[in-house]
Amino acid sequence: MATDPLAEAGLHFDDFNKLRVLEPEVGQRSTELKEECKDFVDKIGQFQKIVGGLIDHVDMLAREAEREKMKAIGARNLLRSVAKQREAQQQQLEALLAEKRMQLERIEYEALSKVEAEQNEFIDQFILQK
Repeated sequence: MATDPLAEAGLHFDDFNKLRVLEPEVGQRSTELKEECKDFVDKIGQFQKIVGGLIDHVDMLAREAEREKMKAIGARNLLRSVAKQREAQQQQLEALLAEKRMQLERIEYEALSKVEAEQNEFIDQFILQK
């Protein structure tokens, strides 16, 4: 077999009879690798778009959850506030009730004292008339 002096120098002819520095197999594998890399980059781009959409969706859900959490905290605080207001109002009503009872007892006492005084006066007059 005769050795090709161009091949020994690292020069080769391709299918179109163009002079190339790379061997045809290496050139073809390089082209295939280039296409695979392009496909890989395209797939990575699609993946990034999908992941970006997912991240946006998760962020939106997180914001919505945070809003709902704040609403729940506000409602809980409002409920506690209402409970404290009711307790304070109940204490005020109980104090007012106790005050009204004292007034009623004082009025009853005064009325009974007046009736007792009138009866004592009647008894005294009755005794004096005899």
